[in-house]
Order: sequence, then structure tokens, then C-alpha cells
Amino acid sequence: MGYRAGVVGAAGFAGIELVRLLSRHPEFDLAAATSDALAGTPIVKAYPAFTGVTDLAFSTHEDTDFSAFDVVFLAVPHKAAMGMAPDLMAAGVTVVDLSADFRLKDPAIYEKWYAPHTATDLLAQAAFGLPELTGDELAAAAERRAAGEAVLVGCAGCYPTATSLAAAPAIRAGLVDAAAPVVADAVSGVTGAGKKATERTHYCFANENLEAYGVGTHRHTPEIEQILGLEGRLVFTPHLAPLNRGLLSTVTLPLAPGAAPTTEELVELYRDFYAASPLVSVMDAGVQPRTASVAGTCRAQVGVAVHPAGMIVATGAIDNLGKGAAGQGVQCANIVFGLPETCGLEEIANPV
Repeated sequence: MGYRAGVVGAAGFAGIELVRLLSRHPEFDLAAATSDALAGTPIVKAYPAFTGVTDLAFSTHEDTDFSAFDVVFLAVPHKAAMGMAPDLMAAGVTVVDLSADFRLKDPAIYEKWYAPHTATDLLAQAAFGLPELTGDELAAAAERRAAGEAVLVGCAGCYPTATSLAAAPAIRAGLVDAAAPVVADAVSGVTGAGKKATERTHYCFANENLEAYGVGTHRHTPEIEQILGLEGRLVFTPHLAPLNRGLLSTVTLPLAPGAAPTTEELVELYRDFYAASPLVSVMDAGVQPRTASVAGTCRAQVGVAVHPAGMIVATGAIDNLGKGAAGQGVQCANIVFGLPETCGLEEIANPV
């Protein structure tokens, strides 16, 4: 018998991806999937892909008793998770949150970009969930859970994940000018905007179109700055592409004075950095990541090159619902529960 798991907000894109992953996970037993809007509806009726996979029906948030669960994944809007997490943790349940509510360490920064934080005590103890870059926090959370504590993980967002995986090795190696701006241009599929259609994500407007949005104001900016130590130096511009799934971030990093690595040296540096990260692949010199090569998975591809203008150009490709959301949540839960981090996440993308 595995660990009893539940998903709150299971009808949305990230939530139903959690249902997909947990339905076949060898150690987490999916016992509840909540959606107030679809309560009582069999999952297979809303998402026929689950025919023959699960007999679960959606339940309401409030009528689902999670007190006997080992872990609950929150796939709810920002500001909702901070209202749910305290009661779950008080009941001894480990919480893995996919929203932004427990990512930013400074409550003043959260308030600036979102709203006043109502659970700052939990914010201070939450482990940041980007395993390849914050493994120490997750390892400490695993120790606390093994000692009988309920723990909280705030999973990294999709844009911060791709951008940070691409840029972190160069920054942490001291190859990047510590006084110059870093530019990140990222492109995401439409599922990254959530299930509810808007004027921007409506098929007729999103199809055959590519546009920037949130220029200079996107909420993932402070999260990327926090991960990479770029406070006040990040120029982040997200773009919407007519894809269902996939995210590509291209990061331009000015070389530090005196730094003159070759592309081949950077590739080796990146491979050493991610040597213990089974879900990150560093591409050969001259080869760039592709979103199609990671779609449907929790894998990331990273490419890096030296630009003759004295820049490093690093690229990261992920599935925004996989490594950028649900897959990352399961990866973090695996670590917290002492499982191999790839447990239930071994799939590869369709080759064509």
C-alpha cells in the first residue's frame, strides 16, 4: 500500500496532469480529486482519456476529508493555497503547492506582486521546489517529514524553471557580469495560461499568432530574480505561442570581465553541474533544445553557447504542465517521501 494522495483543483490543466501522473505512480495512491465546478462528475466524463484508467469522480474541496492523507497537491489559483495549507498541515498532511503562494521568501515582495500574505509563518518554512537548484531545501524537508512533521513545498513556476535551469550553471560558476542586466525571452504554450479562456487565449486569437505580454510586469520576474540572485537586473519578457504544451526560455547573459570560455567548455561545465540531475539533459555544442522533445514529460533540455559579442546564450525547454507544474510537484513529493526523484516520471516525449 502506497502513500495516500489527493489533488485539490484537479479539473484544471495542471490539476488534471497531476491526476494523470498520480494515476500510474507506483507509490502514490490517488484517492481524491476535487473540483467544486465538476463535483460528482466522473473524471472520465470530463476527460475521456482516463477511460479504463480511473473510476474516481470529482468531489468538492470542502466535503473531502484529507485528514488521513499523506500528501495533498494544491493546483489552485494564487491566494487560495495560503488559505488551505494551514489546516492541511495542522492535520499532519504534507502539502505540495503549485501556485505562487509559497515561492517567494519575502512576504513584502509577495504583497507587491500579488496580495498581502496571510500565512507568513508557513512561508518562512516552505521548501522551494526546484530540485536541481534547491535540493538542500527539499532534503531538509524530507528529514522533517521522516521525523513525523508535515511539510510544505512551494513548487517553482514554469517560466522560472526553464529560465533558471538554463542560466544557473553559468551564474553560479561566476562567468556572468554581476553588474549587468540579464535578458530572458521565454515562449509558452497556451495551457500555461490556465483552463479558463480569455481574449488572449481564445483559439481564434491565439492560433496563427505570437505575442509578448506582461512586458516588465510579469509576476514570475521576482521568482527568477530570487532563484538566480538577479535582484533588479532581470529583463524578463514572456510570449504566448499557438502550442498546447511546451515552454522555451532563451537567456542572454553578459560575460564577466576576463571570462572567455568556449562553447565546448560551457557544455562540459553544464554537464558537470547537472550530472546528478536525471531529468535534465544538456545538449551537445551546436544543438538546441526543442519543446517537442520534452512535451508530455517532466524532462528538461538545456543548451548553451558563447556569442561573439561577449555573451552567453543559454536555452531551456520544458513542458509547462510537466516540469513546469504537475511533474515538478510529483518530483518534489518523491524527494520529500524518500523515493527516487524520477519515480513515476520516466516517460519520454513522442518522437514525432
